[in-house]
Amino acid sequence: MKSHYTKTVSAVFLLFCLFITSGSSSSFIRQVTDDFNTNLQLEDGDGPDPIQGEAHYLPKHVQDGDEPDPVQGEEHYLHNHDQEISSRDYKVSASNAVVKGLRSRPPSSYSLKMESFNTLLKSKYSERYVSRPFSAAGYNWTLVVYPNGNKNDKGSGYLSLYAAIDNSTLAPHEEVYVDLRFYVFNKKEKKYFTIQDTDVWRYNIFKTMWGFSQVLPGYTFKSPYNGYLYDGDHCEFGVDVTIPTVFQTSELFTVANNFKTPTFTWRLLKFSTLLGDTYFSDVFSIGGRRWNIQVNPSGRDKGKGKALSMYLIVNPNEELRPYERIYVRAKLRVLNKFKFRNVERQIDNWFSHRETGRAYGWGSSEFVTLSDLRDSSKGFLVDDKLTVQVVIEAVSTTKYFPS
Repeated sequence: MKSHYTKTVSAVFLLFCLFITSGSSSSFIRQVTDDFNTNLQLEDGDGPDPIQGEAHYLPKHVQDGDEPDPVQGEEHYLHNHDQEISSRDYKVSASNAVVKGLRSRPPSSYSLKMESFNTLLKSKYSERYVSRPFSAAGYNWTLVVYPNGNKNDKGSGYLSLYAAIDNSTLAPHEEVYVDLRFYVFNKKEKKYFTIQDTDVWRYNIFKTMWGFSQVLPGYTFKSPYNGYLYDGDHCEFGVDVTIPTVFQTSELFTVANNFKTPTFTWRLLKFSTLLGDTYFSDVFSIGGRRWNIQVNPSGRDKGKGKALSMYLIVNPNEELRPYERIYVRAKLRVLNKFKFRNVERQIDNWFSHRETGRAYGWGSSEFVTLSDLRDSSKGFLVDDKLTVQVVIEAVSTTKYFPS
């Protein structure tokens, strides 16, 4: 009996130990599994959300713990670890046509003069200098200088210059197209080195800084012999910020030709009896304009008393703006009964309204000599009749908007 009881107690104790061991193993296995799953979740990006907003980076010296923390407050002038912005990622045009040169006129939007510049060049933690905000073209801006180049924009070893727009002056979906010209003063030349792009830069809330990462090679800028660093370590930078507006006025210039009736012929009867100084043909229209032929039987200017003078003129009643000009290509002719003896003068000129003082007619003051006209054997006068002609080949039209 005692032996049976002992066996029973032993069996119960063994079962209890197995239960405890089973529970511990299950808890241990569950804990290991949970930790493994947690690691997988963090690696897959399903862990705690990061703080949303503008990206800020912990300065290297704070990470290393070898320098004191900077004083917090208004961001003023010296920056190092803000998010770097490329000068080319979202350029409006892929042309990247850069224009460089020298000019005497100083910058119009902002000027930044710096002394003790070598101190900034040697600084380990001050990679860039940001000016105070300034207003230009209706927005607020800052001029950003990288003395040793913006290494995140392929500018390492160069002088880099940028213009940054204040986000608060931009509407959420607004885009601003800007012309930028950057300046670096050269005391040796007594002029400003300038650099600009032939295209505009597109600013928006996602792209707030544009400029040039390679304005000047570092050795060129830093050498005192080149004139950019002067009086020890003084220098001067600047920028022009302009926003080109879309034109509101315009004009369309066209030239018409191949007219249905390009020729006008005028016969002057009893020519030898014409004693007046100037005669005009009837008005005629070709190319959408009204014209006259003007004849001076006894000549004018250089041909006075020696030759027939003849001109194509704009009719006085033709409506022309004071600044408007008409391009005309035409042929003026004095016809001869022997066609191969026709006398022709080419017109390829601009006509204007006569009240402007510019030319309203073109021709020749010495078209045909009077001796040839009076010589019947020459064939110009037939039964005392002189025939003149104009063939208009091309006439321009200019439309103005608004009219």
